[in-house]
Parts: sequence; structure tokens; C-alpha cells
Amino acid sequence: MHQRLLESYSVASDRFDEMLAADGRLRPHWRTLIDQLENLSPEMLRRRANEVRDAIASDGVTYNVYADPKGANRPWELDLLPHLVSSEEWDFLERAVAQRARLMNGLLSDIYGPQSLIAEGLLPPALVFGQHGYLMPCHGWQPPGGVHLHAYAIDLARSADGTWWVVSDRTQGPSGTGYALQNRQIMARAMPEALRDMHVESPHRYFHTLRAMLTRLAPSEGEVPLIVLLTPGPYNETYSEHAFLAHTLGFPLVEGVDLTVRGEQVFLKTLNGLRRVHAILRRMDDDYCDPLELRADSALGVPGLTQAARLGNVVIANSLGSGVLESTALHGFLPAINERLFGEPLMLPSVASWWCGEKPALDYTLAHLDDLVIVPAFSSMRMQPVFGHALTGTARRRLIESLQLQPHAYAAQEWVRLSQAPVMSRSGDYRLMNRTISLRVFVVADGEGGYQVMPGGLTRVAPRQRRDVVSMQQGGTSKDVWVLREAEQWAPSAVEVAQGVNNVTVIKGTVDVSSHSGENLFWMGRYSERVKNLARLLRTTLEYTLDGQSESRGMLGSVSWICSQLGVQMPKSEPRPTITGLQQSLQAAVIDPSVPVSVATQLRQLANAAYQVREHLSLDNWHALTKMPAMVQERIHTPAAAQHVLGNVIDACSGLAGHALDDMTRDAGWQFLMVGRHIERMANMAALFDNFLRLPPQRQTAALSWLLEAASSIVTYRVRYRRTPEWLPVLHLLVFDVSNPHGMAYQFRMLQQYISDIAQQLGLLSMSIPTHLSSQLEAMNLNEFAHDHPNMEQANARLVQLMRDAVSGGYMLSDDLSRHYFTPLTAPVSQGV
Repeated sequence: MHQRLLESYSVASDRFDEMLAADGRLRPHWRTLIDQLENLSPEMLRRRANEVRDAIASDGVTYNVYADPKGANRPWELDLLPHLVSSEEWDFLERAVAQRARLMNGLLSDIYGPQSLIAEGLLPPALVFGQHGYLMPCHGWQPPGGVHLHAYAIDLARSADGTWWVVSDRTQGPSGTGYALQNRQIMARAMPEALRDMHVESPHRYFHTLRAMLTRLAPSEGEVPLIVLLTPGPYNETYSEHAFLAHTLGFPLVEGVDLTVRGEQVFLKTLNGLRRVHAILRRMDDDYCDPLELRADSALGVPGLTQAARLGNVVIANSLGSGVLESTALHGFLPAINERLFGEPLMLPSVASWWCGEKPALDYTLAHLDDLVIVPAFSSMRMQPVFGHALTGTARRRLIESLQLQPHAYAAQEWVRLSQAPVMSRSGDYRLMNRTISLRVFVVADGEGGYQVMPGGLTRVAPRQRRDVVSMQQGGTSKDVWVLREAEQWAPSAVEVAQGVNNVTVIKGTVDVSSHSGENLFWMGRYSERVKNLARLLRTTLEYTLDGQSESRGMLGSVSWICSQLGVQMPKSEPRPTITGLQQSLQAAVIDPSVPVSVATQLRQLANAAYQVREHLSLDNWHALTKMPAMVQERIHTPAAAQHVLGNVIDACSGLAGHALDDMTRDAGWQFLMVGRHIERMANMAALFDNFLRLPPQRQTAALSWLLEAASSIVTYRVRYRRTPEWLPVLHLLVFDVSNPHGMAYQFRMLQQYISDIAQQLGLLSMSIPTHLSSQLEAMNLNEFAHDHPNMEQANARLVQLMRDAVSGGYMLSDDLSRHYFTPLTAPVSQGV
């Protein structure tokens, strides 16, 4: 039984195997899963593994590894096989981890309060005051509800005898909860039958409790609490998770520049002005949070945040200074501290640890170096674990010298040989391989003195070459954690649901769109339109290079010149470029990311803007966006292939426009998105028409069809006029016709409408620019543009001036928006019903 799938799986004699018992038999809680996998063909397993990878790509799940050759947004990696934990084992872990969370909170209360543990000799002063993690400005404050540790994570490893040990504590802004939930959502699509049949417990209660706890503890004083998620920004390694969590929890995702402190209260800079912030779920390290009192060189934090928290005007989760507990040197002192604080033994032991700052511990470390792992005593030290048995010669002597010169900076831990679990082969063949793992478990405070443990968590898998170091930064992968329970799954109670919608102000409340998000939505609108305009220009021009008609070839010099004036790099050595040279330049303008005006470059800019407002986008919208950069990553060898790629890009951009119209709430952020689209369309059309008007009259006539296609109006022209393109009807359609969504008059009208709505809702902005452009257009007489009209030259001059005013007006309007709304310094806004 199970021979087919397990025949290539090997068990290490010195490690605990999560799937197989010592006699080689399946552990009982693994049988259902392996039975189901045995019934799947190799092709079906490969298909499901591909579904996992595709889901990660379409959901945009990334983990940024610094200096990674795969790029800044490295795809998250998830194994098809979950990590299974039996109900009996989880019952113990749940109690033990909750106990440890309570201990950590109590320890923080003492360290930043009476410091009785130090006075009684249970905690060495050097371990507290001698590290960067201890923040003196935070001493003496009591957070609301006495909760310092709102969210907590713990890294566990299992030794060869099956015992779970604590490897490290994560107490600042523990990462991984978002990845754990995304793993579960992806696995629910890839393995739905197994999830159902094995009664896997849902992790959703964790997030419900987190939201409810922050709402309860927030010093709202009768207002609807505004809770934000503070991120260091898109270059942080786990930014993808930050955006996902903000979207899941319904919290605005903000950076330090989005917040300001006024009158010792924290405010969010929104498009509507300043909104008071009552709670901050931070994913930023302690000392970066406040350049005024903590780290002066931090450009990420919020000046004055410490004082606002000290006065109880804002809840910060976790409390500033909580990073002091991430010191591995504390582990050896925790059992006695738990006995002292709570009168009970510590259920979940730490890996045997020795702080080398004590002479007996240093002597033991030097005498037993081969059996130990040397780790930094404090989290601020950037040092990888060093395995004593792996050191010889000069490296060993240097480590011993370092231990003797700075013993307080190091801790020694027992070398625990991590347990192993099965992973699916990545080569696509039908076999399982063993990899070492560690388990991260997440805990959340309930705001009433207790802690709840997320059922499951995040299993990290070591790369093949590093069996005893599990690190995502070094190429590790992940597993979903399945806690098997026969009990009924959790769902919000009627009371909990009622509490969630009991406040009329909540029901009628508006979306708080930060100024930073508003700016990125604006540029998302501009870049999406810019990509579409450029793709259509390149595709139209490529079509004319493939047309064998003499009149098409005769106008290539004209359209090549217009393209070059719009920033596309065209052949420079020939006044009349060859067909081949022109095609090569156009193909390069599709895929070359080093060229400023290329589809690849503009798609990258679009992705960057969208990445920073992910929480405002629907899942369908986000899926469409994540697929777009890949459209131009492969080499293009023929004009026909380039046309196909450009067609796909145009279709995708049209889909984005549809998502904006159908999926997005009509809030201020949406209005700025639409304004960005219309500014870009106006400026592009004006620049296109301006350069077209510089051509000699006979060349203009030859290029009218090209102009209509580049302006996406050829079909409208043919349906309306049913004749070959002529100057006056083309001019009317592209400039004067208010019903043509690609024409100038339409852009002026829509900008007036949206800017009027923005000014009415937010104030400040003047409509002078689009109104002035509309007035110029209305003063023109279409008849004067006829070739035989005596005022034709003056009319053309006024038209050229209008086009140039539209281009400069677009820049001016963009600057006005930035000045008035994207960096506001206005007074607070009331939050009445």
C-alpha cells in the first residue's frame, strides 16, 4: 500500500520524520492524504502543482530577496503537499504557545514598568539595557488594556525524539500571517477534496479576532476607530503580504509619509484632509518608527509617534520596544521567569541556550563547540547561525576569539537536527523527497487578557543544500499547515456579527483613501492609458510596414517622423528608413525595458503604481495587472509576432478600463484614477495631432487613415461617413465631436466633470485649465479649416496652439493635483455621520 508514491522517499535516521513512523509506516493522520494522492495520476499531480504556481503568479504573491537575480518581486513558493498536524498534538501546541505569549506580554510589562525581574536577579540587566532592542523612551507607559504584545509568532523545531522546541520569538511585527492565509486560499483551489475530507480547521478566526481586538482597544472616544497597517514600503521583503493583509482586514495600507502627528495625536493624510488614526498595526521595526525619539536617520517613520503612544492617543501593535524580547539570549531565563510571574512551569521549552555574557556559559560553549550553534544574542546583529562542528582551522580560531573578546554579543544553542517532511519533486516526476522544516505559529491577543492561536500557521522548508538553516532569504519554500479537527469549524456568532454592523456611522462611513494611494491611483490611470496609446501607435505603424501598397510605403517616412517626435526611438541615419530598419525599431519599442518610451518600460511603471494600491483593487483587477508585464518579456523576431503581442496588451488595457468602470467604488481614489486616464488621453491625442499638423498638406492627406487608427477612431469614421478619410470629417471626429471617447472635446468635457466632482467633495482645486481649453475649442469654426477657406491658415495656427496648450495644460493640471491633494497639510476633518 502507498508503494507507488513513497518508493523514492528516504528517511534520515538522525531526524524525526513528520510523515513516517520509526518503523516506516504512515502516521495515522497522513493516511487520508496519501490515499488521495495515490489515486491521482502523475499528470494530474503535475497539473495541480502547476495550478499552485499559476495561482501564486496571478495573485501576485511575492517575497523580495535583496540582490536576487530573479528580480525584486521574487515569486512566493508553495509546495503542493501540506504539513499535517494531528488534533491531539495541536491541542498541546495551542495551550503551550498561548502560555508563552502571555509570558512575553508579562515580561514586556515588567521590563518597561517596575523592572522587578531585574531587581530580583531573574533577568540580567545587560540583556535588557545592553542591546538596541530596549528603547528607553518607551519606559513607563502602559498601553490600553495592558496589552504590549498584540500579535506574536514563534518558530518551532522538532528534535529527533519528536519533541517540539522553541527556536526564536517574533515580537515586533511578526510576518507570515498573510502568507499563511494565501497558502490556504491557494491550497483550497488545488486540493479541495482533501481539505474537505480531512476536516482541516480554518485560520480565519485569527483575523477576525485581530480586527475586533484593535477596534476594542483603540482610544476612539466615540469616533469610529480608524486602524491602519504601517509598512516600510514596496521595497520591503514582505510588502506583498502587507498589501494582502490590508486588503483582508480592510485597513488602509500606509507608509510613514502618509501619517503625521498634530497635537500629540496621529493623523492619516487622506484626499479628504487629515483623519485621526486610533490604532496602527505596524510591520516596521521598532527603532525606525519615530525619527524624533528613536532613530534619527530613519526616513520611514513618523516624527512624534512615540509621544502620541505614550499618552495613550494611539494603539501601536505591537508596542514600541517589543523587539527587546527577540534576543535568543533570553531563552535560558524564561522558565524561572514564568514560574515567578504565573506560578506554573513553561510547557514549551526553548532550545537549550547559553548566553555567553555569563562566564560559566562561555566556558561551556568553548568546551562543547562541536555540539552547539552560535547565534547573535541580539536581533539587531546581522549574523547567520554558525554551526560549531562545521568550523575548522582559521575560521574556528576566529570564532573563538570573537567569543572571548565580545562574549555578551553571542549566545549558544544546542544543535537540534530539524525534522523532515515530504515535498513534491519540482522536476515534474511522480515522487516525494525529504526536506527539513520549521513551523511558525501565530498568536493574537483577544483584548481581554487572553490569547488565541491561529489553527495552522506557516511551515518553512529548507533548500536542499542547507539542511539545518530554514530561511526564505536563502531560497526556502513554504507549506500550508493543516490542523486536523473533527470538531465543527469556527464561524462568527450572531453576537459577533451584530457587533460588526451595529454602528450607523460605520454603515455610512466613507473610504479613507490616503494621499499616497490617491497619487498612485492617479498614476495608475495615466500609465494604463499611456501603455494603451503607445501599443496602438506601434501596432498601427507596424501594419503599414507590412502593407505592400505603394501609398502605404510612401507615407512611412511621415509616420516614422511622428513616432520619433513622440519619443519612440526610430532609425536616425536615413531620411527615408528602410522597411526592415523601421520594423526593428518598432519591435524594440515593444520589449526593450532600457528604452524610456517602450511598452515594457510603461508596463513596469504601471505595475509599480498598481503594486502600491493593491488593497484598492478587486482580485480580478489584480490578476489582470499581474499578467501584463509577462506579455513583453520574450524576444520578438517578426513584425507579425510584435503585432500579436501589442494586440494582447491593448486587450489587457481595455480590460483594466472595464474593471475600473465595473469593479471600483466611486470614491475619491476612483475619481483620481479616471482623471489620470483622461489627462493622459488628452495629452497623447494633443501631441499626436500637433505633430500631424506639422506635416505638409499632401502628406497629411496620405496619413489620415493612419491617424484615425492611431487614435482608435477608424471604425467610428467608417460607420459614420462610409467614405475614405477626408480632412474635415476627420478633424471633427478627433477634435470637435463630444461623443467620441477618444476625441479632444470629450476629454475636455470629462475632465471638467471629474474635477468639478473632486472640487465639490474635497475643495481647493480650480477648473480653469479644462474650462479654458473648452472655451478655446468652442470659439473655433469647423468651416474655417476647409482648404479653400480664406481663414484656413489662422484657424490651423489656433488649432496648433490648442494642441500645445492641451499638452502643457495636462502637465499643469497634474502638478495642481499633486500640490493640493497628494501632500496635504490641512486641518483635521470631522467624522460625523
